[in-house]
Amino acid sequence: MIDLHNNKGALIIIMLARIILLTVALVMSLQAKANEQCQAVKFGIVDWTDVRVTTAVAEVLLEKLDYKVDVSEHSVDSIYSQLSQGKIDAFLGNWMPTMEPIIKPYQDKKLVETLGMNLSNAKYTLAVPAYVYEAGVKSFADLAKFKKEFGGRIYGLEKGNDGNLIIQQMIDKNEFGLGTFNLLATSERIMLAQVKKRVRENQWIAFLAWTPHPMNNQFDIRYLDGGDQYFGPNYGGSTVHTNVRSGFATDCPNVNRLLKNLVFSVEMEGVMMNQVLNEFVPADRAVRDWMYKNPKQVSSWLRGVKTRTGQAVNSVELANSLKLTFDN
Repeated sequence: MIDLHNNKGALIIIMLARIILLTVALVMSLQAKANEQCQAVKFGIVDWTDVRVTTAVAEVLLEKLDYKVDVSEHSVDSIYSQLSQGKIDAFLGNWMPTMEPIIKPYQDKKLVETLGMNLSNAKYTLAVPAYVYEAGVKSFADLAKFKKEFGGRIYGLEKGNDGNLIIQQMIDKNEFGLGTFNLLATSERIMLAQVKKRVRENQWIAFLAWTPHPMNNQFDIRYLDGGDQYFGPNYGGSTVHTNVRSGFATDCPNVNRLLKNLVFSVEMEGVMMNQVLNEFVPADRAVRDWMYKNPKQVSSWLRGVKTRTGQAVNSVELANSLKLTFDN
């Protein structure tokens, strides 16, 4: 026992108490700093329905966990420039292998990191309507034979899109005899409007197509063979990955854990995308409706995740809170 009447013993107790208080204060300060760093999360998106939907899932969940979320739209090349400069935190639309040439320089410099795959069994390559396929256009090598019917045009997406870059590369190299073709850079919405119009009029069109997307059910289309060198094997077989800026995992480990947990399926995305594109439901409402109806998936996404202030999360209650009403 320490004799409290002994000045030396009292001094030791006072010093120990001060050390404990300073330690507690330091821990609380570090926790507050961590919380402050993670008050807001910035996502970049490209004008594609799939990445709008997946990002909306992250946005809705993070807002329920008391984070502020900012979503801004960019071209693909701008996304990686913004990530490398720390101006945005995350991007859920890294389609591989077609984005490999765009992302590699940033990965080599360790400016952008890949958390993991968020979608498998995707596809991304050139396609034509079924009647064009049956007329003889079954591979990339067949396109040039019917230049007149196609009007010498291939429809792409927005400027800077990885698919556009691949098409332009084929044109520049006169690959498959496409040297005299022109690439039309448009957008997902405009390109699909052209597909709809030309299918209705039984006209010819070659365009970028991908899975998951409602276009595969809305139109009778065929993916072209022979583009393995450019779009990958298995008709442009693709995987989609989640990217974050360098240092994000250290700055915001809780959000980083959630983003790692966000893994989707072709069927899941297809349902939500159909609501957005064909039923004209805003993306945030489409994902809330899906998550309310699929609480087990929400629980999987929230495994090991806490609120911004470090509180435990009841995934069932959170999923129930997503139920849509006329007021929200």
